[in-house]
Amino acid sequence: MGNEKITLIGAGLAGPLMATYLAQHGYSVAIYESRPDMRKVDLSAGRSINLALSIRGINALKEVGVFGRIEPITIPMKGRMIHDLDGNIYLQPYGQKEDEVIYSVSRAQLNMDLITHAQETGKVDIHFEHTLDSADLQTNELEFGNKKVFFDKVIGCDGSSSALRQAIIEKSNANYEKKPLGHGYKELTIPPSASGDFQIETHALHIWPRSEYMLIALPNMDRSFTCTLFFPMTGHTSFATVQKEDEIIRLFQNQFPDAYDLMPTLVKDFQTNPTGHLGTVYCDPWHYEDKAILLGDAAHAVVPFFGQGMNASFQDCSVLNKLIVKYGGDWKDVFNGFTKSHVMNGHAIADMAIENYIEMRDLVNDPIYKKRRELELLLEAKFSERFIPRYSMVSFHQIPYAEVYRRGEIQFKLMNRYLSNKLTDTQLHEHIKQQLTPIR
Repeated sequence: MGNEKITLIGAGLAGPLMATYLAQHGYSVAIYESRPDMRKVDLSAGRSINLALSIRGINALKEVGVFGRIEPITIPMKGRMIHDLDGNIYLQPYGQKEDEVIYSVSRAQLNMDLITHAQETGKVDIHFEHTLDSADLQTNELEFGNKKVFFDKVIGCDGSSSALRQAIIEKSNANYEKKPLGHGYKELTIPPSASGDFQIETHALHIWPRSEYMLIALPNMDRSFTCTLFFPMTGHTSFATVQKEDEIIRLFQNQFPDAYDLMPTLVKDFQTNPTGHLGTVYCDPWHYEDKAILLGDAAHAVVPFFGQGMNASFQDCSVLNKLIVKYGGDWKDVFNGFTKSHVMNGHAIADMAIENYIEMRDLVNDPIYKKRRELELLLEAKFSERFIPRYSMVSFHQIPYAEVYRRGEIQFKLMNRYLSNKLTDTQLHEHIKQQLTPIR
Protein backbone atom coordinates (compact mmCIF):
# COMPACT_ATOMS: atom_id res chain seq x y z
CA MET A 1 0.00 0.00 0.00
CA GLY A 2 0.95 3.64 -0.30
CA ASN A 3 2.34 3.86 -3.85
CA GLU A 4 -0.52 5.85 -5.36
CA LYS A 5 -1.41 9.47 -4.80
CA ILE A 6 -4.99 9.94 -3.68
CA THR A 7 -7.02 13.00 -4.61
CA LEU A 8 -9.68 14.06 -2.15
CA ILE A 9 -12.39 16.67 -2.68
CA GLY A 10 -13.39 18.68 0.39
CA ALA A 11 -11.55 19.72 3.57
CA GLY A 12 -14.63 19.79 5.77
CA LEU A 13 -14.89 17.28 8.60
CA ALA A 14 -14.65 13.95 6.77
CA GLY A 15 -12.02 15.04 4.24
CA PRO A 16 -9.02 15.65 6.50
CA LEU A 17 -9.99 12.66 8.68
CA MET A 18 -9.94 10.32 5.68
CA ALA A 19 -6.73 11.93 4.47
CA THR A 20 -5.12 11.12 7.82
CA TYR A 21 -6.12 7.46 7.59
CA LEU A 22 -4.60 7.31 4.10
CA ALA A 23 -1.44 9.12 5.13
CA GLN A 24 -0.94 6.65 7.96
CA HIS A 25 -0.87 3.89 5.32
CA GLY A 26 1.83 5.80 3.44
CA TYR A 27 -0.33 7.33 0.71
CA SER A 28 0.28 10.87 -0.46
CA VAL A 29 -2.97 12.85 -0.45
CA ALA A 30 -3.96 16.06 -2.22
CA ILE A 31 -7.11 17.74 -0.89
CA TYR A 32 -8.93 20.37 -2.94
CA GLU A 33 -11.21 22.63 -0.89
CA SER A 34 -13.51 25.36 -2.23
CA ARG A 35 -13.23 27.62 0.83
CA PRO A 36 -10.24 29.60 2.06
CA ASP A 37 -8.21 28.20 4.93
CA MET A 38 -10.61 28.54 7.88
CA ARG A 39 -7.67 28.81 10.25
CA LYS A 40 -6.97 32.20 8.69
CA VAL A 41 -10.47 33.39 7.71
CA ASP A 42 -13.77 33.33 9.67
CA LEU A 43 -16.09 30.99 7.77
CA SER A 44 -18.76 30.29 10.42
CA ALA A 45 -21.69 32.08 8.77
CA GLY A 46 -24.38 29.75 7.51
CA ARG A 47 -22.99 26.59 9.05
CA SER A 48 -24.05 24.87 12.24
CA ILE A 49 -21.81 26.30 14.96
CA ASN A 50 -21.69 23.22 17.16
CA LEU A 51 -22.35 19.54 16.66
CA ALA A 52 -23.14 16.44 18.70
CA LEU A 53 -20.26 13.97 18.92
CA SER A 54 -20.96 10.37 19.96
CA ILE A 55 -19.33 6.94 19.95
CA ARG A 56 -19.05 6.38 16.19
CA GLY A 57 -17.29 9.69 15.68
CA ILE A 58 -15.18 9.32 18.80
CA ASN A 59 -13.99 5.89 17.66
CA ALA A 60 -12.74 7.28 14.34
CA LEU A 61 -11.00 10.22 16.03
CA LYS A 62 -9.25 7.77 18.36
CA GLU A 63 -8.20 5.55 15.45
CA VAL A 64 -6.22 8.39 13.85
CA GLY A 65 -4.88 9.62 17.18
CA VAL A 66 -6.58 13.02 17.29
CA PHE A 67 -9.21 12.55 19.99
CA GLY A 68 -6.84 13.72 22.70
CA ARG A 69 -6.71 17.07 20.94
CA ILE A 70 -10.50 17.23 20.55
CA GLU A 71 -11.71 15.99 23.94
CA PRO A 72 -10.81 19.18 25.87
CA ILE A 73 -13.13 21.25 23.65
CA THR A 74 -16.18 19.02 24.21
CA ILE A 75 -19.03 19.47 26.70
CA PRO A 76 -20.89 16.32 27.82
CA MET A 77 -24.69 16.35 27.52
CA LYS A 78 -26.50 13.72 29.58
CA GLY A 79 -29.98 14.08 28.13
CA ARG A 80 -32.71 16.20 26.62
CA MET A 81 -33.88 19.08 28.78
CA ILE A 82 -37.50 19.56 27.73
CA HIS A 83 -39.00 23.06 28.00
CA ASP A 84 -42.80 22.95 28.07
CA LEU A 85 -44.92 25.83 26.85
CA ASP A 86 -46.10 26.45 30.42
CA GLY A 87 -42.53 26.86 31.68
CA ASN A 88 -41.97 23.41 33.17
CA ILE A 89 -38.51 21.93 32.60
CA TYR A 90 -37.49 18.30 33.01
CA LEU A 91 -34.62 16.07 31.91
CA GLN A 92 -35.02 12.97 29.75
CA PRO A 93 -31.69 11.12 30.20
CA TYR A 94 -30.20 9.62 27.04
CA GLY A 95 -29.28 6.39 28.79
CA GLN A 96 -29.07 4.61 32.12
CA LYS A 97 -25.29 4.56 32.52
CA GLU A 98 -23.01 7.37 33.63
CA ASP A 99 -21.00 7.24 30.41
CA GLU A 100 -24.05 7.31 28.13
CA VAL A 101 -23.68 10.94 27.12
CA ILE A 102 -23.12 12.80 23.88
CA TYR A 103 -20.79 15.75 23.48
CA SER A 104 -21.26 19.27 22.16
CA VAL A 105 -18.25 20.32 20.10
CA SER A 106 -17.42 23.41 18.04
CA ARG A 107 -17.65 22.59 14.32
CA ALA A 108 -15.05 25.20 13.43
CA GLN A 109 -12.48 24.18 16.04
CA LEU A 110 -12.95 20.50 15.25
CA ASN A 111 -12.50 21.18 11.53
CA MET A 112 -9.36 23.24 12.11
CA ASP A 113 -7.86 20.59 14.38
CA LEU A 114 -8.55 17.86 11.81
CA ILE A 115 -6.92 19.91 9.04
CA THR A 116 -3.86 20.57 11.18
CA HIS A 117 -3.64 16.92 12.25
CA ALA A 118 -3.78 15.78 8.61
CA GLN A 119 -1.03 18.18 7.56
CA GLU A 120 1.15 17.10 10.47
CA THR A 121 1.46 13.65 8.86
CA GLY A 122 3.68 15.24 6.21
CA LYS A 123 1.75 13.35 3.52
CA VAL A 124 -1.24 15.66 2.99
CA ASP A 125 -1.27 18.80 0.81
CA ILE A 126 -4.36 21.02 0.90
CA HIS A 127 -5.23 23.34 -1.97
CA PHE A 128 -7.70 25.93 -0.68
CA GLU A 129 -10.02 28.02 -2.87
CA HIS A 130 -10.35 25.27 -5.46
CA THR A 131 -13.97 24.53 -6.36
CA LEU A 132 -14.58 21.35 -8.31
CA ASP A 133 -16.65 22.25 -11.37
CA SER A 134 -16.69 18.87 -13.07
CA ALA A 135 -15.12 15.44 -13.06
CA ASP A 136 -14.45 13.25 -16.10
CA LEU A 137 -14.35 9.65 -14.90
CA GLN A 138 -13.35 8.42 -18.35
CA THR A 139 -10.17 10.50 -18.63
CA ASN A 140 -9.56 10.81 -14.85
CA GLU A 141 -9.65 14.58 -15.07
CA LEU A 142 -10.92 17.12 -12.55
CA GLU A 143 -11.70 20.71 -13.48
CA PHE A 144 -11.28 23.55 -11.00
CA GLY A 145 -12.07 26.73 -12.93
CA ASN A 146 -9.24 27.10 -15.44
CA LYS A 147 -7.14 24.45 -13.69
CA LYS A 148 -7.21 20.78 -14.63
CA VAL A 149 -5.95 18.01 -12.36
CA PHE A 150 -5.47 14.36 -13.24
CA PHE A 151 -6.13 11.70 -10.61
CA ASP A 152 -5.52 8.01 -9.96
CA LYS A 153 -8.19 7.62 -7.28
CA VAL A 154 -10.56 10.35 -6.13
CA ILE A 155 -12.62 10.46 -2.93
CA GLY A 156 -15.55 12.86 -2.73
CA CYS A 157 -16.11 14.49 0.67
CA ASP A 158 -17.63 17.54 -0.97
CA GLY A 159 -20.96 17.66 0.78
CA SER A 160 -24.62 17.30 -0.10
CA SER A 161 -24.23 19.17 -3.42
CA SER A 162 -21.25 17.02 -4.44
CA ALA A 163 -19.92 17.60 -7.95
CA LEU A 164 -18.17 14.22 -7.85
CA ARG A 165 -21.47 12.51 -7.02
CA GLN A 166 -22.99 14.12 -10.10
CA ALA A 167 -20.22 12.64 -12.24
CA ILE A 168 -20.75 9.18 -10.70
CA ILE A 169 -24.51 9.41 -11.32
CA GLU A 170 -24.00 10.36 -14.96
CA LYS A 171 -21.46 7.59 -15.54
CA SER A 172 -23.06 4.73 -13.64
CA ASN A 173 -26.81 5.43 -13.79
CA ALA A 174 -26.82 5.39 -10.01
CA ASN A 175 -30.09 5.51 -8.11
CA TYR A 176 -30.23 9.00 -6.66
CA GLU A 177 -32.83 11.05 -4.83
CA LYS A 178 -32.60 14.27 -2.85
CA LYS A 179 -35.63 14.79 -0.62
CA PRO A 180 -36.18 18.28 0.83
CA LEU A 181 -37.66 18.20 4.32
CA GLY A 182 -39.80 21.29 3.82
CA HIS A 183 -38.31 22.71 7.00
CA GLY A 184 -35.27 24.93 7.37
CA TYR A 185 -33.16 26.16 10.25
CA LYS A 186 -31.74 29.36 11.67
CA GLU A 187 -28.93 29.75 14.21
CA LEU A 188 -29.60 32.02 17.20
CA THR A 189 -27.78 32.68 20.49
CA ILE A 190 -28.22 32.63 24.25
CA PRO A 191 -25.19 34.57 25.49
CA PRO A 192 -23.43 34.04 28.83
CA SER A 193 -24.92 35.80 31.85
CA ALA A 194 -23.64 39.18 33.05
CA SER A 195 -21.27 37.28 35.36
CA GLY A 196 -19.99 35.21 32.42
CA ASP A 197 -21.73 31.94 33.28
CA PHE A 198 -24.15 29.61 31.49
CA GLN A 199 -27.75 30.87 31.76
CA ILE A 200 -29.37 27.41 31.57
CA GLU A 201 -28.30 23.87 32.52
CA THR A 202 -24.90 23.16 30.96
CA HIS A 203 -24.87 19.40 30.53
CA ALA A 204 -27.99 18.93 28.43
CA LEU A 205 -29.33 19.41 24.95
CA HIS A 206 -32.27 21.76 25.46
CA ILE A 207 -35.43 21.26 23.41
CA TRP A 208 -38.53 23.42 23.13
CA PRO A 209 -40.88 20.99 21.24
CA ARG A 210 -43.84 22.69 19.59
CA SER A 211 -45.44 20.05 17.35
CA GLU A 212 -44.72 21.47 13.87
CA TYR A 213 -41.42 23.06 14.85
CA MET A 214 -38.91 23.24 17.65
CA LEU A 215 -36.02 25.18 19.15
CA ILE A 216 -32.91 23.44 20.46
CA ALA A 217 -29.82 24.73 22.29
CA LEU A 218 -26.33 23.24 22.70
CA PRO A 219 -23.66 24.58 25.08
CA ASN A 220 -20.45 26.22 23.91
CA MET A 221 -17.06 26.50 25.59
CA ASP A 222 -17.50 30.28 25.97
CA ARG A 223 -20.59 29.58 28.16
CA SER A 224 -23.05 30.65 25.50
CA PHE A 225 -25.61 28.40 23.86
CA THR A 226 -26.09 28.00 20.14
CA CYS A 227 -29.83 27.81 19.51
CA THR A 228 -31.29 26.39 16.32
CA LEU A 229 -34.87 27.04 15.26
CA PHE A 230 -36.18 24.25 13.04
CA PHE A 231 -39.17 25.77 11.28
CA PRO A 232 -41.35 25.26 8.17
CA MET A 233 -40.11 27.08 5.09
CA THR A 234 -43.64 27.98 3.99
CA GLY A 235 -47.11 28.03 5.52
CA HIS A 236 -49.11 30.04 8.02
CA THR A 237 -46.34 30.02 10.63
CA SER A 238 -43.05 29.71 8.79
CA PHE A 239 -39.89 31.48 7.68
CA ALA A 240 -42.01 32.94 4.88
CA THR A 241 -44.38 34.67 7.32
CA VAL A 242 -42.15 35.42 10.34
CA GLN A 243 -39.72 38.10 9.21
CA LYS A 244 -40.54 41.47 10.75
CA GLU A 245 -39.48 42.45 14.27
CA ASP A 246 -42.96 42.25 15.74
CA GLU A 247 -43.57 38.84 14.10
CA ILE A 248 -40.31 37.44 15.51
CA ILE A 249 -40.99 38.78 19.01
CA ARG A 250 -44.57 37.52 18.97
CA LEU A 251 -43.46 34.02 17.94
CA PHE A 252 -40.85 33.75 20.69
CA GLN A 253 -42.94 35.37 23.42
CA ASN A 254 -45.82 33.01 22.66
CA GLN A 255 -43.93 29.79 21.92
CA PHE A 256 -40.53 30.05 23.64
CA PRO A 257 -41.04 32.59 26.45
CA ASP A 258 -38.29 31.32 28.76
CA ALA A 259 -35.78 31.32 25.87
CA TYR A 260 -36.92 34.75 24.69
CA ASP A 261 -35.99 36.27 28.04
CA LEU A 262 -32.40 35.07 27.54
CA MET A 263 -31.90 36.22 23.93
CA PRO A 264 -31.15 39.98 23.79
CA THR A 265 -29.97 39.83 20.16
CA LEU A 266 -32.86 37.65 18.94
CA VAL A 267 -34.30 40.01 16.33
CA LYS A 268 -30.91 40.95 14.89
CA ASP A 269 -29.80 37.31 14.77
CA PHE A 270 -33.06 36.18 13.20
CA GLN A 271 -33.00 38.84 10.49
CA THR A 272 -29.29 38.66 9.64
CA ASN A 273 -28.32 35.00 10.05
CA PRO A 274 -28.96 32.88 6.94
CA THR A 275 -31.78 30.35 6.75
CA GLY A 276 -30.42 26.88 6.06
CA HIS A 277 -32.30 24.27 4.05
CA LEU A 278 -32.69 20.65 5.17
CA GLY A 279 -32.87 17.58 3.01
CA THR A 280 -31.82 13.95 2.67
CA VAL A 281 -29.63 12.40 -0.02
CA TYR A 282 -30.11 8.79 -1.07
CA CYS A 283 -27.57 7.39 -3.55
CA ASP A 284 -26.58 3.89 -4.66
CA PRO A 285 -23.84 2.99 -5.54
CA TRP A 286 -21.39 5.25 -3.76
CA HIS A 287 -18.52 4.50 -6.15
CA TYR A 288 -17.55 4.19 -9.80
CA GLU A 289 -15.31 1.26 -10.77
CA ASP A 290 -11.99 1.54 -8.93
CA LYS A 291 -11.69 5.27 -9.63
CA ALA A 292 -14.05 7.28 -7.45
CA ILE A 293 -15.95 6.96 -4.19
CA LEU A 294 -18.18 9.15 -2.01
CA LEU A 295 -18.10 9.65 1.76
CA GLY A 296 -20.20 11.59 4.25
CA ASP A 297 -22.85 14.02 3.05
CA ALA A 298 -21.80 13.47 -0.56
CA ALA A 299 -23.03 9.89 -0.21
CA HIS A 300 -25.83 10.22 2.35
CA ALA A 301 -26.67 13.71 3.61
CA VAL A 302 -29.08 13.38 6.52
CA VAL A 303 -31.21 15.81 8.49
CA PRO A 304 -29.62 16.64 11.87
CA PHE A 305 -32.21 15.20 14.24
CA PHE A 306 -30.29 12.16 15.40
CA GLY A 307 -27.03 14.03 15.82
CA GLN A 308 -25.43 11.55 13.41
CA GLY A 309 -24.43 13.50 10.31
CA MET A 310 -20.84 14.02 11.44
CA ASN A 311 -20.68 10.70 13.31
CA ALA A 312 -21.91 8.76 10.27
CA SER A 313 -19.36 10.56 8.07
CA PHE A 314 -16.54 9.74 10.48
CA GLN A 315 -17.69 6.12 10.60
CA ASP A 316 -17.57 6.05 6.78
CA CYS A 317 -13.88 6.88 7.03
CA SER A 318 -13.32 4.14 9.60
CA VAL A 319 -15.20 1.55 7.51
CA LEU A 320 -13.31 2.49 4.34
CA ASN A 321 -10.02 2.32 6.22
CA LYS A 322 -10.77 -1.21 7.44
CA LEU A 323 -11.54 -2.27 3.86
CA ILE A 324 -8.25 -0.79 2.65
CA VAL A 325 -6.47 -2.91 5.25
CA LYS A 326 -8.56 -5.98 4.45
CA TYR A 327 -7.95 -5.86 0.71
CA GLY A 328 -4.40 -4.57 0.84
CA GLY A 329 -5.11 -1.55 -1.29
CA ASP A 330 -6.97 -3.42 -4.08
CA TRP A 331 -9.22 -0.46 -4.83
CA LYS A 332 -11.78 -2.35 -6.89
CA ASP A 333 -12.50 -4.67 -3.97
CA VAL A 334 -12.30 -1.78 -1.49
CA PHE A 335 -14.84 0.36 -3.36
CA ASN A 336 -17.16 -2.54 -4.18
CA GLY A 337 -17.04 -3.69 -0.58
CA PHE A 338 -17.82 -0.23 0.73
CA THR A 339 -20.95 0.16 -1.39
CA LYS A 340 -22.09 -3.42 -0.83
CA SER A 341 -21.72 -3.34 2.96
CA HIS A 342 -22.44 0.25 3.85
CA VAL A 343 -25.04 1.88 1.57
CA MET A 344 -27.80 0.17 3.54
CA ASN A 345 -26.46 1.84 6.69
CA GLY A 346 -26.50 5.29 5.08
CA HIS A 347 -30.11 4.82 4.05
CA ALA A 348 -31.06 3.54 7.50
CA ILE A 349 -29.65 6.51 9.42
CA ALA A 350 -31.27 8.87 6.92
CA ASP A 351 -34.66 7.34 7.65
CA MET A 352 -34.09 7.27 11.40
CA ALA A 353 -33.06 10.94 11.44
CA ILE A 354 -36.36 11.98 9.88
CA GLU A 355 -38.28 9.78 12.33
CA ASN A 356 -36.38 11.32 15.23
CA TYR A 357 -37.45 14.82 14.16
CA ILE A 358 -41.06 13.77 14.61
CA GLU A 359 -40.18 12.32 18.02
CA MET A 360 -38.32 15.45 19.16
CA ARG A 361 -40.86 18.04 18.04
CA ASP A 362 -44.09 16.07 18.58
CA LEU A 363 -43.75 13.09 20.88
CA VAL A 364 -41.42 13.87 23.78
CA ASN A 365 -44.39 15.23 25.76
CA ASP A 366 -46.83 12.56 24.57
CA PRO A 367 -48.04 10.26 27.43
CA ILE A 368 -47.78 7.14 25.27
CA TYR A 369 -44.24 8.06 24.27
CA LYS A 370 -43.33 8.49 27.94
CA LYS A 371 -44.81 5.10 28.84
CA ARG A 372 -42.92 3.45 26.00
CA ARG A 373 -39.70 5.16 27.09
CA GLU A 374 -40.14 3.93 30.66
CA LEU A 375 -40.82 0.42 29.38
CA GLU A 376 -37.79 0.26 27.11
CA LEU A 377 -35.51 1.34 29.94
CA LEU A 378 -36.94 -1.40 32.16
CA LEU A 379 -36.49 -3.95 29.38
CA GLU A 380 -32.93 -2.78 28.77
CA ALA A 381 -32.16 -3.29 32.46
CA LYS A 382 -33.64 -6.80 32.37
CA PHE A 383 -32.29 -7.90 28.95
CA SER A 384 -29.15 -5.76 28.66
CA GLU A 385 -27.59 -7.88 25.91
CA ARG A 386 -30.75 -8.18 23.83
CA PHE A 387 -32.95 -5.13 24.29
CA ILE A 388 -31.25 -1.76 23.78
CA PRO A 389 -33.27 1.40 23.04
CA ARG A 390 -32.82 2.59 19.48
CA TYR A 391 -31.31 5.91 20.55
CA SER A 392 -28.73 4.05 22.63
CA MET A 393 -27.91 1.65 19.80
CA VAL A 394 -27.21 4.61 17.55
CA SER A 395 -25.36 6.85 19.99
CA PHE A 396 -23.59 4.53 22.44
CA HIS A 397 -22.89 1.44 20.32
CA GLN A 398 -21.37 0.78 16.92
CA ILE A 399 -24.03 -1.61 15.73
CA PRO A 400 -24.52 -1.01 11.97
CA TYR A 401 -27.33 1.46 11.37
CA ALA A 402 -29.30 -1.01 9.24
CA GLU A 403 -29.20 -3.55 12.07
CA VAL A 404 -30.23 -0.81 14.52
CA TYR A 405 -33.23 -0.05 12.33
CA ARG A 406 -34.20 -3.72 12.08
CA ARG A 407 -33.93 -4.34 15.82
CA GLY A 408 -35.64 -1.06 16.62
CA GLU A 409 -38.67 -2.04 14.54
CA ILE A 410 -38.98 -5.34 16.38
CA GLN A 411 -38.70 -3.64 19.76
CA PHE A 412 -41.21 -0.91 18.86
CA LYS A 413 -43.82 -3.45 17.76
CA LEU A 414 -43.33 -5.59 20.86
CA MET A 415 -43.68 -2.59 23.19
CA ASN A 416 -46.80 -1.36 21.42
CA ARG A 417 -48.40 -4.81 21.66
CA TYR A 418 -47.58 -4.94 25.37
CA LEU A 419 -48.85 -1.43 26.07
CA SER A 420 -52.11 -2.20 24.27
CA ASN A 421 -52.53 -5.30 26.48
CA LYS A 422 -51.99 -7.77 23.65
CA LEU A 423 -48.99 -9.36 25.39
CA THR A 424 -48.48 -10.36 29.02
CA ASP A 425 -45.18 -9.81 30.81
CA THR A 426 -44.23 -13.44 30.25
CA GLN A 427 -45.14 -13.31 26.56
CA LEU A 428 -43.20 -10.07 26.03
CA HIS A 429 -40.11 -11.55 27.65
CA GLU A 430 -40.36 -14.71 25.55
CA HIS A 431 -40.68 -12.72 22.32
CA ILE A 432 -37.60 -10.70 23.24
CA LYS A 433 -35.60 -13.90 23.76
CA GLN A 434 -36.88 -15.37 20.49
CA GLN A 435 -36.60 -12.32 18.22
CA LEU A 436 -33.59 -10.39 19.52
CA THR A 437 -30.22 -12.12 19.49
CA PRO A 438 -27.65 -11.05 22.10
CA ILE A 439 -25.37 -8.14 21.27
CA ARG A 440 -21.85 -8.66 22.56
